[in-house]
Amino acid sequence: MKKKFYVTTAIDYVNARPHIGHAFEKVLADALVRYRRQKGDDVFFLTGVDENAQKNVQAAEEQGINVKQFIDTNTGFFIELVKKLNISHDEFVRTSEKEHAKIVHKILKKIIKKGDIYKGNYEGYYCAGCEAYITEKDLVDGKCPEHNKAPEHRKEEAYFFKLSKYQNKLIKFVEGYIIPVEKKNEILSRIKGGLNDVCISRKGAKWGVDFPDDKNFKIWVWVDALINYISGAEDKWPADVHIIGKGINWFHSVIWPALLMSAEYDLPKTLLVHGYLNIRGKKMSKSLGNVIDPIELIDKYGVDAVRYSLLRCSVFDDSDYSEEILIERYNNELANKLGNLVSRISGLIEKKGIEKCDVKLLKKLDEKKIEKYFETYEFDKALNEIFRFIDECNTHVQNKKPWETGDKKVLYELKESILKISELLLPFIPESAEKINKQFSTKNIKKEEILFKKIEVKK
Repeated sequence: MKKKFYVTTAIDYVNARPHIGHAFEKVLADALVRYRRQKGDDVFFLTGVDENAQKNVQAAEEQGINVKQFIDTNTGFFIELVKKLNISHDEFVRTSEKEHAKIVHKILKKIIKKGDIYKGNYEGYYCAGCEAYITEKDLVDGKCPEHNKAPEHRKEEAYFFKLSKYQNKLIKFVEGYIIPVEKKNEILSRIKGGLNDVCISRKGAKWGVDFPDDKNFKIWVWVDALINYISGAEDKWPADVHIIGKGINWFHSVIWPALLMSAEYDLPKTLLVHGYLNIRGKKMSKSLGNVIDPIELIDKYGVDAVRYSLLRCSVFDDSDYSEEILIERYNNELANKLGNLVSRISGLIEKKGIEKCDVKLLKKLDEKKIEKYFETYEFDKALNEIFRFIDECNTHVQNKKPWETGDKKVLYELKESILKISELLLPFIPESAEKINKQFSTKNIKKEEILFKKIEVKK
């Protein structure tokens, strides 16, 4: 029987077009699920958009556009992104759908029945960027550290969730939940510092999911958004891996499991918290004007150039990213190393032919190490190991000189090694890996059009 493996990304706000950070998270998840499918697991992959956020409404109003029309247009960009990025998702969630709201109500009613929701008054700081109330101790120089803006002060009637009730259970749960350990320790430290009950409603909001049995309030968008992981795949729950950026760690590692504990649902197994992509050391931001549009990059350089350059970034630490970095990785690694190997060997086989033999060259490939890196979600290190073997293959060609010797056994070894490389690269650059596999799986191997044409850099 196949092993169930359910993976999610965070769902994206649609207040603007997607940026490269959205693409990074999606290709991380896609590399993982493609690998697990290769292993024979029964994989389900969920991604989607958060259409109920107040920041979506605010952006629509600023542009003088009807909210529904604005959301439909921007959601279209995210659907275009996953298609152009060759993301192999099974379901794309839109939280404005009625089926989603039904599941949200079902879960909220269970929590209300448990006695874990009560009405009260809230007074404190609210960050519009996070769409969350934050405490004074969360501020850095009076500003939200995530958005570098001073929060607004609010006072309103509200519904609260008894988060404090689950403090001890959360400490125990988080121990085995969050990767990497640094992100786990940050959360443990905050939980041990004491939890306050959390406000889970918005009074007077015109957009979002109504609070059960009280239409004067909408459900706080984070509660509604987190439930997408169940509404989008109720029969697949619990999730095996949630993949999220570090800025939303708290919501996924404290609020989400506490809601599930209260509603008596199974808990997710792993939370993978990835780092951010920076531009020359600075966080990407619309206000700084340094946001990179991934759709434009794909149209310019092709899907696998973008996927590869992103998957070369560190998973857990922040990484610098730019168009220049993409070009450098593409030219030096995809074109010079992999592309050159494929072109050279296919051309030699077409001229000289091959002779079956024991493939000693493959003994220089450490497949177990690559598997280990996939199991620890270090996809960048798995790629390093694959390209170490590509270097071995290129060295082997230079040493054996089959264009001089006409040694068909050497060419057979290289053909088998290239087929193994295509299999290993499938989770990362599926389109190119499939082309390589097809080219080297036929009886009559021929040199074909250059797989990775070098990008000319204007000086």
